[in-house]
Amino acid sequence: MASSKSRQRALARAKTERQIARRAAAARRRRQWQAGIGSAVVLALLVVVVIWKTGGFSPAPVRASDCAYTPVDPGNGITDVGRPPTSDVVKNGVKTMTISLGQGTVTAKLDPSKAPCTVNSISYLASKKFFDNTTCHRLTDSILQCGDPSGTGSGGPAYRFPNENVPSPLEPSADPSAPASADPAPASGNALFPIGTLAMAHSSQPDSNSSQFFLVFKDVQYPADYTIFGTITGGLDVLQKIGAAGNDGSIQAGGGKPNQEVKISSLTVTDIAPAETAPEPAPSASASTSASASASAAPSASGSSSKS
Repeated sequence: MASSKSRQRALARAKTERQIARRAAAARRRRQWQAGIGSAVVLALLVVVVIWKTGGFSPAPVRASDCAYTPVDPGNGITDVGRPPTSDVVKNGVKTMTISLGQGTVTAKLDPSKAPCTVNSISYLASKKFFDNTTCHRLTDSILQCGDPSGTGSGGPAYRFPNENVPSPLEPSADPSAPASADPAPASGNALFPIGTLAMAHSSQPDSNSSQFFLVFKDVQYPADYTIFGTITGGLDVLQKIGAAGNDGSIQAGGGKPNQEVKISSLTVTDIAPAETAPEPAPSASASTSASASASAAPSASGSSSKS
């Protein structure tokens, strides 16, 4: 009987020891898990602090210094409607510019990711109805130039800003089989502005973009010095009919006032992407357009305005 009670006590003691061991092991695992969680939380907090300190949680708006809208002195043709905002400048997505002309409607897709300051300026001016009831003052066989409320080529808003998203210059042909009578190689620094391009005009002064822009309805070469900020998505036929009516040849640098008055009744910019149609090739357009002929018709503004 005594022996049986001893065995029972031994078994009970062993059971108790096993329970104590299991509880101790569980406690160790719990402490290790808690320590791991605590370390992970501390590490995560450190990462969050570092990202926050370096501005990682902030959107990446264009800095004010990137959109330098420099004021200019009032003068002939200058229309002061203030300056565009330089905070929270949009630099993604697409916008639609709609130009209502007497001859029809032209639409274009604007690209803030490539030319945010230009699109910001055009959007601002459109919101001020800056372009409404203005005439397009210059026409060549390749472009229509608009955006000057004075209609003289020397007007614009009371600010200027630098180029952005200029095209790459063309390389002279390296094809040894090219015939000797081929068109001249592009002038140094010239670039192709293909049909459907929407670009800014400016004067010969640096950083002189304002409000004047040109719409390309036939491939043309100009110096690689003009900001491309969009693509025409509709109304190329309207522009080509305007081009076919010709100009009066009054602009010494090339082209002249359209023979057929071209008036913008309204110009709007919206955040909706346009329905796109592929530009139709111009009848005689070519990437090898004569450099000398192209340069003479380069978009430009006289005085302090724009040159194209």
